[in-house]
Amino acid sequence: MFGWTAEEMVGQNIRALIPDDRQGEEDAIIASISCGERVPTFETIRKRKGGGTVAVAVTVSPILDPDGRVIAASKIARDISDSVNIRKQLALSEQRFRLLADNMSQLAWIADSDGWIFWYNKRWFVYTGTTLDDMKGWGWKAVHHPDHVDAVVEKISACFASGADWEDTFPLRSAEGEWRWFLSRAKPIRDEDGAIMYWFGTNTDVTEMREAEQRIELLLEEVNHRSKNMLAVVQSLARRTDVDRPDFVERLEQRIRGLAANQDVLVRRAWSRIPVSEMIEAQLRSLGDSRAQITCEGPQVLLSPGAAEALAMAFHEMGTNAIKYGALSVAEGQVHVRWAIEGEEPSAQFSIEWVETLGPPACEPTRQGFGTRIIVDVPRVKLDAQITTEYRMEGFRWSLTCAASSIG
Repeated sequence: MFGWTAEEMVGQNIRALIPDDRQGEEDAIIASISCGERVPTFETIRKRKGGGTVAVAVTVSPILDPDGRVIAASKIARDISDSVNIRKQLALSEQRFRLLADNMSQLAWIADSDGWIFWYNKRWFVYTGTTLDDMKGWGWKAVHHPDHVDAVVEKISACFASGADWEDTFPLRSAEGEWRWFLSRAKPIRDEDGAIMYWFGTNTDVTEMREAEQRIELLLEEVNHRSKNMLAVVQSLARRTDVDRPDFVERLEQRIRGLAANQDVLVRRAWSRIPVSEMIEAQLRSLGDSRAQITCEGPQVLLSPGAAEALAMAFHEMGTNAIKYGALSVAEGQVHVRWAIEGEEPSAQFSIEWVETLGPPACEPTRQGFGTRIIVDVPRVKLDAQITTEYRMEGFRWSLTCAASSIG
């Protein structure tokens, strides 16, 4: 094991086998043996002849004479190189697994064959603010939304029982109390005979993806709605262009080209900060000659992309409605748009209103269609705003109030 022959070592000091930085071990061994105490097995390193080392497990016992005096020591050294190497490989494997598991973007967990979860990665505990004692077994139900947890338990229990892959989407509560949506999956890990040994699961945050999908859905509906409104505007332009004039076609074409050019402006300015006045102007320019019947008044206020989108959709809708059957459907009708910032940060309030006068009496719609969603629901949800709509004899009135921080 050490490479020396008996002739080379008999009569030599045992310290010849001990590396310089471990000589203190022999001091401790001699101290224990001198007191008649056995040295329990411990692992260490010893030198080999010609250089190199060997990992050993050492046990030392005192040898006593008939009178109980210590006269010698019996030392047993066992080569544990293979065991040490295996442990190093296991430690390296564990380190790599931890490196992967704790730095992956998903929350991750492992359950036994019955679905009892006994391990989570670090990201799970960081997100939920919990401990393994809180979460092991079925403790994870504590961070599930009460409106969803029963359905989640029912579905995953059925998969645990059948061995089928599991997939579900639901909200989980963060350490700060925020609810975020996760796409969650789990697969059974089977042995050579096909029996389930473990379940490995992940939870992927898809909150932004869901919001983007909902936003795209809304925008697609808006594109469809605007297309119909655009046709209505074109029809209105045709009606308001004197057909008896010799330049009727030319004037109508000019107005339609202006309408198309305005759409290009809207596309170019999408998703950038924009002043309230410019946002309103971009939306109302498509109304053609009716734009002259609208007055706008307010301070310089910049809108975030989300706020600009919500308000632009509302103003486009109200402008289209006004030209079809509101104040802008008659030559004497007027629309007044006013906005303001009141108070100081952080409690400042933003307000904006659309007021129609001198037009036909406003009639409240008999059903709540997509137009109502655009002027009421979208800005209310996106800006956490209070929306008021009034259908008055003198014309339609719409007003919005929200925290100034919601639009910046």
